Amino acid sequence: MSDSANQPVTVTATEADLASLRQQLDVFGRELGFQQIGVTDTDLGLHEERLKAWLAQGYHGEMGFMADHGNMRSRPAELQPNTVRVISARMDYLPPDVGIKEQLQDPSLAYVSRYALGRDYHKLIRKRLTQLGKQLQQAAGDMGFRAFVDSAPVLERALANKAGLGWIGKNTMLINRQAGSYFFLGEILTDLPLPVDEPYAKDHCGRCQACLDICPTQAFVGPHVLDARRCISYLTIELDGPIPEELRPGMGNRIFGCDDCQIGCPWNRFSKPTLETDFTPRHALDKATLLALFRWDEATFLQNTEGMPIRRTGFENWQRNIAVALGNGPYSLEVEQALLERHSLSTAMVQEHISWALQRLRAQR
Repeated sequence: MSDSANQPVTVTATEADLASLRQQLDVFGRELGFQQIGVTDTDLGLHEERLKAWLAQGYHGEMGFMADHGNMRSRPAELQPNTVRVISARMDYLPPDVGIKEQLQDPSLAYVSRYALGRDYHKLIRKRLTQLGKQLQQAAGDMGFRAFVDSAPVLERALANKAGLGWIGKNTMLINRQAGSYFFLGEILTDLPLPVDEPYAKDHCGRCQACLDICPTQAFVGPHVLDARRCISYLTIELDGPIPEELRPGMGNRIFGCDDCQIGCPWNRFSKPTLETDFTPRHALDKATLLALFRWDEATFLQNTEGMPIRRTGFENWQRNIAVALGNGPYSLEVEQALLERHSLSTAMVQEHISWALQRLRAQR
């Protein structure tokens, strides 16, 4: 974050100056590895009402942070005083040559959401956004800014849509016609009144609802409305405690996150592999077996997930998730033995999921 981010400034640039800065912003963004940059104002009134309705239904589950901070999430100027523009940036994250469908179709393998296979994106993208802000600041002179990456109450998809980066699909993801949806978003809040880009007004989903139909736990109430309490990403990452038993079979071999509603989207045939080596899979997690990961002890888990998004779930929930995945797979003596060995070493919560898995597996014998 820039040291000047909290200092209000008086911008005296002319319209021509600001238009030139907007063009330079695209150049700076490409040089820093962003595939697209957009600029929007701070009016999110329509999205604010949708958020309130979603929260009122309790669809956020235990994600209390979604309801915190009042209306700040939809009012960027309350988050960062003097904000008049939001710069929205996207960066592709899909590593090349990672099997997606192949991994899901082999029940002995562990499926980790493709965004989480490499380095934690928060640090990388925040650093790049801060560099982008500083470059723009140097070109503009007086300018205050602050960079965010999924780290503050910001409606990032709404802002990206208003900044022209794509439309919000029926799966609630931002979709781009040339790039699909396998990308990260980040924002710079600034007091520099740059020219704004045209919002992305078209919705190219049409009658397609492949993303809704493919969801393993039927987490979508309808188009554009996700009940996070049924979403596998929520269950494997956000939820602490037992996973509802009726939702466990639908989890399959997914142990951290879920990509199904993106896999089902036809626009992702246009997705492009990332050029960022930091997103390259670590510890062969794109090919790892469930048994191999289940045998990690806590020290190994902490060591192998250092600097990765996976660390967020914690070791106990990691074991819980893998136990469920093993219970959804085929019976083998090796799997049964691994579950039995881990049972006495686990917490009561994990033991309950191991017992569930053993019961399911033994029913196959």
